[in-house]
Amino acid sequence: MSFRDMFLLGDKKGEIKELTPQQEEILIKIAGKVVHWRMSVPAILFLESVKPLNYVGSQMMAFFEPFVQTLFNWKDYEEFRRMMEDRQTIERLIQKIEQLDSEAQTKEKTLNQERKLNRKKEWREKNLKQKIKYILIGK
Repeated sequence: MSFRDMFLLGDKKGEIKELTPQQEEILIKIAGKVVHWRMSVPAILFLESVKPLNYVGSQMMAFFEPFVQTLFNWKDYEEFRRMMEDRQTIERLIQKIEQLDSEAQTKEKTLNQERKLNRKKEWREKNLKQKIKYILIGK
């Protein structure tokens, strides 16, 4: 990629590259970690703000590669670095984060509703037992 291509807003030919299954899996892993850490909003804000600098960022990733290899899977890191050279990857990552965050919020909302219903049910049963005890024993 030449210096002129660094700041292009789209692909030179205007075509959208399809992701390989491995690349798709890497994006899902990253988005899943972001959602798990409950950092969706800061991550999306950061990614949106650095979209124009994606190529420079991918080159920084190449610079830090020796340090990162001790912490991360080298193949995934190398593939992610290559993916970040393409501006469409950032948008796809943002979409994955939004999708997984939406699913997590829906799941959490459902669990909260179930807990609330269970608490109400337990309270009613407890209250009914106390009423029966009062009627039978008088205390």
